[in-house]
Amino acid sequence: MDAPVNLSREAALRIALAARTLPGTSVGQLLGILRQQLEVPLTEETLQRVTVSDLKIGLAGSEEDVDMLDTPMSALKEAVRLLWGEPLDQPPPAPSPLGQVPPHSIRVAVASNSGDWLDGHFGSCRRFLVYQVDAEAITLLDVRPTEGADLAEDRNGYRVGLIRDCQVLYAQTIGAPAGSKVVRAGIYLLTRIQGGSAADVLVELQRVMADAPPPWLAKLLGKGAQRRLRFSVPDEEEAED
Repeated sequence: MDAPVNLSREAALRIALAARTLPGTSVGQLLGILRQQLEVPLTEETLQRVTVSDLKIGLAGSEEDVDMLDTPMSALKEAVRLLWGEPLDQPPPAPSPLGQVPPHSIRVAVASNSGDWLDGHFGSCRRFLVYQVDAEAITLLDVRPTEGADLAEDRNGYRVGLIRDCQVLYAQTIGAPAGSKVVRAGIYLLTRIQGGSAADVLVELQRVMADAPPPWLAKLLGKGAQRRLRFSVPDEEEAED
């Protein structure tokens, strides 16, 4: 099936890359599925409406046959990310061993989809990068994949469990239900919609630690803060796959 002449180069590239992640699916087949499921012209904007459920139904042929589909969930989620325009996954850096935990340091989780970037929504990121941070050093301790959340009864709870030993979480976005669970676990939540390099984000945190940490951060660092700033849960609802 030929791509329509009004399909932009960017949209065509997203569809081609997504088709490559779906076993046995051609670009033409994926185009047909997207047209049928979205029922709107395929543009960079409308491709961001695609869900895993759309692909599952389209590949299975009907909602009744979805349970028979053997396409891996990881491939479906990767295809959706590519259709949305998210970058191809790059391997994260290798963690470094840490001996004694430095005094006045904190453990920070970063929601990530690619390499060492802060570029993930809490409920859909591929992994959490876990760092130990003090005013002098930043050490990547661990890389924690989130695939297991797809099989968990409580997906948000599973993700919180992955970072329960952390004091701070950075994510691009997070929904209100998940945000509440993060806070109840005693993890201080910081969102950064624009994302960025994890190293740059943590260097900014280091500057605050070394200069004049706010009360919540001073308390985490064991510097005798008298109070902790309250976290305000975002109003947005977390999207479900």
